[in-house]
Amino acid sequence: MATPAMGEPVEPQSLKKLSLKSLKRSHDLFAPTHSLLFSPDPESKQVRASCKVNAEYNTVKNLLTDQVREQGKVAVVPSTTLLLPGTQHIKDADNKGGSTAIVPAPHMLPKAPDSTIPGKNTTLSIPGSSDRFSTSALMERVPSRWPRPVWHAPWKNYRVISGHLGWVRSIAFEPGNEWFCTGSADRTIKIWDLASGTLKLTLTGHIEQIRGLAVSQRHTYLFSAGDDKQVKCWDLEQNKVIRSYHGHLSGVYCLALHPTIDILLTGGRDSVCRVWDIRTKAHVSALTGHDNTVCSVFARPTDPQVVTGSHDSTIKFWDLVAGRTMCTLTHHKKSVRAMALHPKEKSFASASADNIKKFSLPKGEFLHNMLSQQKTIINAMAVNEDGVLATAGDNGSMWFWDWKSGHNFQQDQTIVQPGSLESEACIYALSYDVSGSRLVTCEADKTIKLWKEDLTATPETHPINFKPPKDIRRY
Repeated sequence: MATPAMGEPVEPQSLKKLSLKSLKRSHDLFAPTHSLLFSPDPESKQVRASCKVNAEYNTVKNLLTDQVREQGKVAVVPSTTLLLPGTQHIKDADNKGGSTAIVPAPHMLPKAPDSTIPGKNTTLSIPGSSDRFSTSALMERVPSRWPRPVWHAPWKNYRVISGHLGWVRSIAFEPGNEWFCTGSADRTIKIWDLASGTLKLTLTGHIEQIRGLAVSQRHTYLFSAGDDKQVKCWDLEQNKVIRSYHGHLSGVYCLALHPTIDILLTGGRDSVCRVWDIRTKAHVSALTGHDNTVCSVFARPTDPQVVTGSHDSTIKFWDLVAGRTMCTLTHHKKSVRAMALHPKEKSFASASADNIKKFSLPKGEFLHNMLSQQKTIINAMAVNEDGVLATAGDNGSMWFWDWKSGHNFQQDQTIVQPGSLESEACIYALSYDVSGSRLVTCEADKTIKLWKEDLTATPETHPINFKPPKDIRRY
């Protein structure tokens, strides 16, 4: 026990007094009513009850049966009172009067047989004035309108490909679905056979890591972009660079091809999305407006033809003809590093460290958030025609979602290859093949992993554990 300061008298206290003080402090800290809210005042409680009663029983609340009239126990009741079964304090309730009184009356109907259905509340009890008024019987129970998720089989890793000497940062599939290409921090582009996983070709030419890849659907061209500020066009018949697009002032982080016009879209650390003519190498326009790095972009055949996501936490729709912003979405709070356009529906999803959100096209109306939070930086996302959305995180987590409902039906964690650090469990890019039945991830442990659905899974072995959300956030 601490000694008192010199010169200060100490008041002697008995053991009983100290025990009472300790008991009082314990009671104040751990009393059951310590964390409860203040009880509402009677007037506001009556107003709330009256509003709910009027909404539910307005058409029948003034009806009096012959049995009540014969007994003569009930006086003239104001038009805003409700007669409920019960015999407690009838005179007191009448004397209080007022438009918000709930007056119990004698039983007017014979008792119904007891209900054996669980969960059904058939009686309404009115406790004493000291208890809180229960409104559960007055509230209408509306079934949830949230869509039920479709059952999807879980995905599993079936192949690991090694060959790169650095982080694997980007991926693109060939339209014929025979091969895919990956770009790496070892400054090479490697082309792999999808069926066997064998290496077919290695392309060299960049002097920094390769951040973006795209394969043309109408030409034998492969486009690549990297941290060396260069955007290159490769002719796959000659396996060499035939064009370079110069104009970016810093590293190029993302790349996309327009589906119907021969133009190329690139976004980079200079906060600009640039539009290039593929054939002439001409710099068509610079879409300026973002305040930070443009790290994700995709193109559509109709307006808005270009959609970009940035580190400034905004998503912009662009008018390609005028070169101006059509709309800016400010729903996210953190960097929008990844976006995924649905192949069939007119909607897209965007991923940020705070949440994954779904928007409609072409107006960009917010639809809903995904029902869980991955709680990591999401580097990549992709969705197939079956409505399976895959998101990959900076911590190696890969989550699978039902597109329609936003339900997270599988959470997986990548495993680093032997000899790698645990901190290298990071997924930088992912993409479905053209059929949507294979998923390929590019990771920081220098490997490429291939995933497919587990064909042995059934709805019985992997049931849907879904609970609809209680509150729907509209932002």
